[in-house]
This record gives sequence, C-alpha cells and structure tokens, in this order.
Amino acid sequence: MLFSYRKRLLELWRIAAHYRIDTHLPLEDTPQLQPVARLIRMHPAAWGKAHQPNGIKFALEDMGTLFLKLGQLLSTRRDLVTPEIIEQLVQLQDRVKPFDVNIAIAQIEDSKHGLGAPINKLFARFDVKPLAAASIAQVHTAAFHDGREVVVKVVRPDIRETIVADFELLRELAQWASARIEAARAVRIIDIVEDYRQVMLGELDLTFEADNTTQMRNNFLGSAMMYVPEVYDSSKNVMVMERIFGVPISHTQVFDELGYNRAALAERGLTIFFTQVFRDNFFHADMHPGNIFVEVATPEVMAANPNYNPRYIGLDCAIMGELSKEDQLIVARMLLSVINNNFTALVDIVSRAGWIPPNADKHALTRDMRRTVSPMLAKPINEIDFAGVLMQILDIARRHHMSIPPQLMLLLKTLVHVEGLGRDLYPELDIWSLAKPILTGWVKEQLDPMRNLQQLRTQLPELLLTSAQLPKLFDQGLQSLASQGSRQDDQLREMQQIRSDMLNDRRRDWLALAGFGISVAIATQVIGWLSPIFYIIAIVFVIWRMVG
Repeated sequence: MLFSYRKRLLELWRIAAHYRIDTHLPLEDTPQLQPVARLIRMHPAAWGKAHQPNGIKFALEDMGTLFLKLGQLLSTRRDLVTPEIIEQLVQLQDRVKPFDVNIAIAQIEDSKHGLGAPINKLFARFDVKPLAAASIAQVHTAAFHDGREVVVKVVRPDIRETIVADFELLRELAQWASARIEAARAVRIIDIVEDYRQVMLGELDLTFEADNTTQMRNNFLGSAMMYVPEVYDSSKNVMVMERIFGVPISHTQVFDELGYNRAALAERGLTIFFTQVFRDNFFHADMHPGNIFVEVATPEVMAANPNYNPRYIGLDCAIMGELSKEDQLIVARMLLSVINNNFTALVDIVSRAGWIPPNADKHALTRDMRRTVSPMLAKPINEIDFAGVLMQILDIARRHHMSIPPQLMLLLKTLVHVEGLGRDLYPELDIWSLAKPILTGWVKEQLDPMRNLQQLRTQLPELLLTSAQLPKLFDQGLQSLASQGSRQDDQLREMQQIRSDMLNDRRRDWLALAGFGISVAIATQVIGWLSPIFYIIAIVFVIWRMVG
C-alpha cells in the first residue's frame, strides 16, 4: 500500500514542487498526467516559483541515489522520454563526496560481505585518499605484498536498504500509474521499473561486476585490440583488480604528442564494439570516456616499432548487454536497412519483431522515417551524424508507441557513445563504410544453409527426445480446448470487475484531488484558527486516497 510509504512520498512531493517538475511534463501528449501536475502545483513549495530549465536534473539529484541512477539510465531511453527531458538527464553527474576511509576499511575487512582479513594482511600499502568516488562505490589504490599495484572498489555502506526500499515504492507507483494512465501501460512501465531494478542491484553486488570483467577479459585474451585488467579478488561489497595506467580516450591531445594514428585508433574502437556484439554477444554497455583508456607506450617503444598499435583498456564492466540470437539478427538487419536508406524494410523488420502496436499505421511510420532521416543520410559522409540519425529514429518510435526491448536500447545507447568517441578521436570517421561489410558478412554467415544444417544435426538428438512427448502434448491440447470456454467466461467476468474497479478508483482519485484542492484553497484564504483545520482536512483527503 502506498500509505506505508507516506513519509517518502511527502518528501518526493516537496522536491517535485520545489523544482516545478509539473512544468516539464509532456501534458499535451499525455493529458492523463494533468492530475499529477495539479497535485505538484498545489504544494506550498511550488507557490511563487516559475519554470526552472534544469528542474528535472536538480530534482533527481535531490531525491537520492536511486533517482539519480534512474535518471542516468533513462537518459538512454529516447524512445520513452521527450528530447527536452533527455537534455537534462544526460547532464546528471555521478560525482559525490567520498565516505570515511575507516568505513571503507571496515567494509573490506568484513567477514560476511568483505574480504574477511585485516587490511595490513591483504595489502602492503593502502592509500587512504580515494582515487574516485561515485554514488554507488568509491575506489582506493593499494599494493599487494608482492609489489603488484591494484585498485580496491568498495560499495557505499547501507546504500542497498535505501535503494531496495525506493524500488518498492517505485513499483507501487508504476502499478498505480499503469492502472490509470494509458501511456504508462503503452510503455510497460512496470517492466521498465523491474528491468532497472535488476540493473541497479547488479551494480550493488560487485561479484557480478567481477564475473563480467573476467568474461570480457577472457574474450580478449591475447588480443591486439583491447586489454581488460585482471580481477584478483571480489565479494559482495569489495572488488580488487589490477591497476592499469593509460590515457583516457577523451585526451586526444596526448595521442598527438605520442604520435598515435588517431584514425586507426577510432576504427579499432568501432571494430571492438562490433566484435563484442556479434562475435561474443557480450558488450560493454557503459562506454563513456571515464571507462575507456588507451595504452601509453614509451618513446623508446615507439621508436623501435613505428607501426605500434596501442590497445584499448576496458574498465567498469558493471553494466553489460547480451542479445538473443533473434535480436542479434534483427539489430544487424535494422542497421543495414538504415545504411541502405531502405525504410520500408526497416519498418517491416520491427513489425515482424512485434515492436509495433497492432493498430499502428505502418505507412505513416515509414513516411515519417523517410521524411525525417533521408535528408540526414543525403549529406556528405563526413557530415553525417550517425548518433543524430539513431536519435531521430528513436524519437519517431516514441511518437508511434513502439515497444523496444531494454537490451536493444542498451545496445543503441552504446553505439551512439562509441560513434561519438570515435568522432572525437577522428572527425572524418566513416562508421557506415566500416559497419556495412561487418554486418553484411555476419548476416550471411547466420543465414548460411550449411551452417544451419550443421546446427540442426547438433540439435537432432534433443529434437528426437522431444518428439516422444508429442502424443502427451496432443492429449493435453485437446483437454485445454475443452476447458477453454469456461475459462474465457471467467476471464470476461474478471475483466468486467477490473474495469469496474478502475472506474471506482478514478472517481476516488478525482474526489480526493478535488477535496484536497478545495481545502488548500480555503486554508490559504481564511485567517486565524480555521486555516490549520482546512490544511488538516486536505491531508485527510490525501491519506484517505492512499489508504483506499
């Protein structure tokens, strides 16, 4: 029940009102949000305050770690969020004040969720000043007794309980919104909250990040393109890994000073991305400049090897993406359709994937795609903004209520970041020419009849075992058909009851909102001892609706 979260709800209501979030809501596209906007405006914290350009950003930062991280994740969902709000979400920073080093040491020495040994036995040196601090964890440098330099990542204390409690509240709010707002049902808001819950809880358990890092390292062992540092030890709250020394990918002036070939470096980055997606089906989904470094070679090494190709260094594997084989093929065909300027094929692909609502106008969707994206593709290759093309496609997808899987959004977000990093390195980077042969070759390989025949031979014993169950399955199907009629009658009665409950809930919403608004309005007009009484009545209306 929402009533059990009343204290947190009142705090979130105050923050939303203080930053006038109501002025940022897309009320024209989603009129069902009008009651929410009115409720925000009614709070005393909103009185006398005007629209704040970065209100969404500031509000999420004040609401706490979960909402900050949620905003960062939503900044990748251009299919769900308007461009105006996206511009604010991408500004969200994850730099926070570090917590006390003694608490970090206690976390490390903890026998249950730490490494279970005294700090001086684990390390010959432990640097008390953090190397970096974020909302989830902070990092200290240290050294093993054998001289190996390491970094120690420690999760912030007591953060899990706060985040889990906030996610319980978000789930309740998602269910409330899904029952009342058509737009919330259209974007499957309950599924979105659950997906992000899994992502956040995964970031809180460093054993997941350690496993991801090890798998990524194994995928690129001996590679001339990328190096992933080794994980030495890990627990739920602590991870110890090899310390690397390199140059952040954004420091392009250093590459010029070192004499690196920036064009080759940019192309290598794109090749690594496509290798992760299509060879390994395990891609780094958080490739911002702080997570991508490049090896530094000494002048002696460069002089001895004029063709030296520095490797990329991959860090922070907390958020990784994987696609089903079907989605891999869909992604490859979609990208090829965009590259070939074939939007009829693009819409047909997403339609067959089940991402378009049954009542959607496919011709209008194709027309919007062609009208918006074709002029962008007609530009000279060095002027084409690949990220801009994808963003335009996602904006169209949002307007047509397409349902895009979260893993695909992670992939598209990562592709945009990779292309942006590549263009920063080398502005003339031609992502189209590099991507087309890779994608074409991979699609041909997946559709090769001999390859599929070989897979069928491998799966034949399992198929034969399954076929032995066919008579039983056939009998179960007949029994299911016989009982289907009665189940449909029950479902119809349940649907009628749900519709009746929804109508009653909506009437209670309006009654509570009207009572609250009228009481607050009267309280602001009367003078003396009557004013607090009407404020109390307004609160009673809110409590009545939350309980009900």
